[in-house]
Amino acid sequence: MDVMKTHGAFSWSELMATDPAKAAEFYGSLFGWKIEEMPMPNGTYRVAKVGDTPVGGLMSCPDGSMPPMWGVYVTVDDVDAAIAKCTSLGGKVLMPPMEVPGVGRMAALADPQGAAFSVIKYTEQAS
Repeated sequence: MDVMKTHGAFSWSELMATDPAKAAEFYGSLFGWKIEEMPMPNGTYRVAKVGDTPVGGLMSCPDGSMPPMWGVYVTVDDVDAAIAKCTSLGGKVLMPPMEVPGVGRMAALADPQGAAFSVIKYTEQAS
């Protein structure tokens, strides 16, 4: 199963940290992750790898408005359809859909109890 293409699969984990460099050092040492830095418009994004396989990312908490936390991404076939279904079931939209160039379209949602998660439809990558 390719989790990046399978609707309903957990496909990415991401840490928002107040000090992503220190978090990268901690988790890299703890799990033996190789950390690769990617410059982005809003700061450095760090990709955690096990061997050559990307397994997650680390980034700064946006504007200090969120506490440090791990988040999960679930692959969907259609972000807008997932949003509509989520809200019809009593969930809510925390962050409206956005395009992440070279990655895909994503949105942050919450279930009726307030648990946050993100949905994503990945961009087809050329082989």
